[in-house]
Amino acid sequence: MAGFGIFQDTIDQDVYKYYADGEWKVSSSGNSVIILNPSTRQPQYKIQACTQDEVNKAVQSAKEAQSIWAKTPLWKRAETLHKAAAILKEHKESIAGCIVKEIAKPHKDAITEVVRSADLISYCAEEGVRILGEGKMLVSDSFPGNERNKMCLVSKIPLGIVLAIPPFNYPVNLAVSKIAPALIAGNALVLKPPTQGAVAGIHMVHCFHLAGFPKGLISCITGKGSEIGDFLTMHPGVNCISFTGGDTGIAISKKAGMIPLQMELGGKDVCIVLEDADLDLAAANIVKGGFSYSGQRCTAVKLVLVMETVADVLVEKVVTLMSKLTIGAPEDDCDITAVVTESSAKFIEGLVDDARVKGATFCQEYRREGNLIWPLLVDNVRPDMRLAWEEPFGPVVPVVRITSVEEGIHHCNASNLALQGCVFTRDINKAIMISDAMETGTVQINSAPSRGPDHFPFQGLRDSGIGSQGITNSINMMTKVKTTVINLPLPSYTMG
Repeated sequence: MAGFGIFQDTIDQDVYKYYADGEWKVSSSGNSVIILNPSTRQPQYKIQACTQDEVNKAVQSAKEAQSIWAKTPLWKRAETLHKAAAILKEHKESIAGCIVKEIAKPHKDAITEVVRSADLISYCAEEGVRILGEGKMLVSDSFPGNERNKMCLVSKIPLGIVLAIPPFNYPVNLAVSKIAPALIAGNALVLKPPTQGAVAGIHMVHCFHLAGFPKGLISCITGKGSEIGDFLTMHPGVNCISFTGGDTGIAISKKAGMIPLQMELGGKDVCIVLEDADLDLAAANIVKGGFSYSGQRCTAVKLVLVMETVADVLVEKVVTLMSKLTIGAPEDDCDITAVVTESSAKFIEGLVDDARVKGATFCQEYRREGNLIWPLLVDNVRPDMRLAWEEPFGPVVPVVRITSVEEGIHHCNASNLALQGCVFTRDINKAIMISDAMETGTVQINSAPSRGPDHFPFQGLRDSGIGSQGITNSINMMTKVKTTVINLPLPSYTMG
């Protein structure tokens, strides 16, 4: 682990420690979890396999620390967050190096993720001061039948302990998008990082540790989902869960108690291309949206619904741009790198095989070596094919040819996944009407789906999520309303 400098404290005999009560610790289980490098499919890192008892202790420490943190002045909370952001940015190279090895994200994109995460923390600190520094006063005589003898003071207070569970594809950014709002709002935070991406998450947490947050306020619990997954999400000490991932989120929502849930699950993000669209713009966004980070993004373009009259031209333009994509190692900043696990690669191959058997048109020869899958555009996909509905989470983009806008909208709204969508047209009236008809959390007009900027609201419908993210929405969601009513004597006079 040479070259990691300050991060040496996080490792013990080649196994990364977990973080609780302000210290880096070795689990009493004596067990570890192996993280495979997606590119080589060889062991890269090991992390602690924490026990349920260690979860209990972390939650108890968080509870004690939160009661003190909630009383910490808002400006001081913000100041400490700014310090964490600066430390994170200072060590972007080391953290990005872990991202490259753990999830095969291209190096330049890994650096961007860390810098973006630091910027998110700083923005969150400022936004938190603005939101939480405001209160509201209501007077009673604005409601019929009441005198002006009551004053209601309304403020926002923390929920308590927030459990944050980010996904593998943005192990730092989607962790801090949960951590920073929770902390500025006065909460404690328990992080359960994904297995792939856990070491980058550990290094990110160490930056918060160095920033000087109170002992016990932040925990980073690693381990096997089978051992501590349900135990964490059903823990009576947890007051809020913020989760980003796949179907696991649906199971969590059914098991969690009466606590606020913020969940961003899967997406089958459709791209509707009309006859009057700028086809060069649409093609560029389909390639960028469909193949960035090998399609392993919840907001990736996962289905193109194109009007039949322009389909041939659009497909040709997309194929031409795809031919320029580079395929290979993340260290070389290639556009297409290995998908995260062998099981992911096999799942994607299953979708491709199904489309082939049912008569889809392959615009390139399907090719796979280990976890590395070459980018593939699949044309003439029909509704009876799995690719029309299931989320590949890989570098495969299906094309469905439609004969009317209504057909495209119907297909979009028939999906159980409804995160984002996009529409390409030069007619702003059509764009707004189609956006209004699409039952998705967000619709992008003349651009591929995207989660950012990070202060924009971000949410899904149906099986794509619960609640809304984005910095402002997350801060509000991780607080509760507190009212104090001042009862004054009834006035002893009447107005003449």
